[in-house]
Formats: sequence, C-alpha cells, structure tokens
Amino acid sequence: MGEQAAQAADGAKDRFAREAIVEPDHIARARAHALELGAAPVSPPVGAQIAVIAAATAALNIVEIGTGAGISGLWLLHGAPRAILTTIDTEPEHLAAARQAFADARIAPARSRFITGRASDVLPRMNEASYDVVLVDADPEGVIEYVEHGLKLVRPGGTVLVPRVLAGGAVADPVRRDPVTTAYRSLITETQNSPAVVGALSTVAEGLLQLTTIATA
Repeated sequence: MGEQAAQAADGAKDRFAREAIVEPDHIARARAHALELGAAPVSPPVGAQIAVIAAATAALNIVEIGTGAGISGLWLLHGAPRAILTTIDTEPEHLAAARQAFADARIAPARSRFITGRASDVLPRMNEASYDVVLVDADPEGVIEYVEHGLKLVRPGGTVLVPRVLAGGAVADPVRRDPVTTAYRSLITETQNSPAVVGALSTVAEGLLQLTTIATA
C-alpha cells in the first residue's frame, strides 16, 4: 500500500471511529451548552473511552482536573454510576455549567464536588493513593506536573487519563518545539519507559494517554 493510500485508510478509520460513537442525549445537550460557553470538551470518542475505563476499574472515587463544562465528568459517571467525582477548574462559569449539566442529568448532588482553583494548589492537599481514576485535562504546559500528582493520588492499579496528548498532530512532527507540544511529547515518551506504570496511547480523535499504576504485592 502506498503512502497516500495508507493515509487515506487511516483517515477513513478515524472518521468511522468518530461517527460510530452514539453520545447519550444528556451528554449531547451538555456539549451544546459547553460549546456556547467557549469550552473545549472532550470529543465523544474520547468520552466513550474514559467511560469504559471508569467502568472497567469499577471506579468509586474520581478526580478531574479541568471541567470542560461537565462533559468529561458526565462520561466518567456514565461509566461509573456509583462513583463520586471531584472536579477542579479555575473557571467558575465552567464549574457552574457542569453543576447544571449534572442536575439536568439527575445525578445526585452527593456524587459530585466542585472546587474552584488552580490544580497545582489543590492537588497537594488531596489524599494520596485514594482515587481510582484521575483525568488531567487542563493547562497543557503544566501537564507533566499534574500527571505526577495524579499518579500519587491514584491507588495501586488506578489509572491516570490525559486527553489531547496528540496536540492536534503536532507531537508527531519533530520540528515542532513549542512548550505545549514538547510537554506532551515528553510525557508520552517518559511514561512509556517507566517501570511504575503500564501505558497506552489511543490516537482516535484528540488522543488519549492511559497510565495504569502497577500494583505490587
């Protein structure tokens, strides 16, 4: 297969994967509102992936860094209907939108906690080894710091999720050296070589890095 044919096939596969996802109605409505606010929520394919991971881990405690007006949180709780979600964001408007989206989805108020502030200030005060899933979707230049915190927060066998790691495809271009691209590229390469985690990189849509800590006896 020639290079052009291979690229066309990859594009067709990516398009099929995007279009195959059926987003639940309550998440689709929240997405429309999020886009009106100017938020950049995770895509439906990435949302479906994080929901599967939350379900597979039978998550009960989840932390989300970057609210995205509630879309990622709705997907996580869709996969883990017994979980309690703590979501952290610097934008009060996005947190308010998430709170409303959760209410519209009839998610009990006791299942969510909203914290306004910088993750770098909030995360050090949270209990380590106490969470099943940590989603990192904020401040790309600080992503390595947030992932390091996230790996401390998850229990042994817990998972840290990082959407947007492809940086719009820039990470695959060795010429790109801007801070965001460099941060994501470094995160991917360093974690793949780490003996402390098992990592996988999904390239569908904006991409999703999945890092599960290795539980030792």
